[in-house]
Amino acid sequence: MTAVFTVPDMTCGHCEKTVRGALEEALPGAAVAVDLPSKKVAVKGDALKAEEAIREAGYSPERVAA
Repeated sequence: MTAVFTVPDMTCGHCEKTVRGALEEALPGAAVAVDLPSKKVAVKGDALKAEEAIREAGYSPERVAA
């Protein structure tokens, strides 16, 4: 299952790397796609774990209905 989040406080390349790194650490091997201009993140795997990882990285994810 792919979880999609909007991360409004992800504003730059550093933010993108931080979010991507947090997701890759929390969900090893999961496919992660980040679209910085739209502030969207898609990740295959456990949505709750992904949301928690983004929050722990210091960001405010908002789940997007599929």
